[in-house]
Amino acid sequence: MVKKYFRLLWLLIIMFTVIGCQQENNQEGHQELDNEAVEVSAVPEAVVVGLINSHGMEIATATLTEQSEGGVKIILEGDNLPPGEHGFHIHDRGACVPPDFESAGGHYNPTNSKHGFKHPNGPHAGDLENILVKEDGSVYVELEAKLVSLDPDHEKTLFTEEGTSLVIHENPDDYISQPAGNAGARIACGVIGE
Repeated sequence: MVKKYFRLLWLLIIMFTVIGCQQENNQEGHQELDNEAVEVSAVPEAVVVGLINSHGMEIATATLTEQSEGGVKIILEGDNLPPGEHGFHIHDRGACVPPDFESAGGHYNPTNSKHGFKHPNGPHAGDLENILVKEDGSVYVELEAKLVSLDPDHEKTLFTEEGTSLVIHENPDDYISQPAGNAGARIACGVIGE
């Protein structure tokens, strides 16, 4: 009879041990799923940037979205800009102090490349195609910034410690002159923030 109780006790110990291990594995599985969900949601769906002119008036809005194939799509819409072609870049400081916007620093360039799509050692990650403003001062353009990311953990993230910004220049970028494509004065600026 003692053997019978001993076997029953032994079976109960084994059963509780197995159940305990399964619960621990399930909790770890849930923790891993929760961590993955946090990592996925860390990339913002869209970032809206308001660009101001040298008088501090908002004249344009840029909407940035992460692309599944990599890079960031930028949709720029605005009014009250000087007609013609203008350089448009991502700069390496998240500060837009008018009137000259020198606070925005230089072009975003985490790979230490040369400026310009035409340069053999270019472009900067922050180099973008020129934009064309209509005669009425309005602009609508869709661009791709293929060398950057909205993922905070990406090596070319736009969410650096110093921040980043979008800058519109007075003249078109010639895509080769150093360090900024001979694009002239900065006429509008907007901080890229989450």
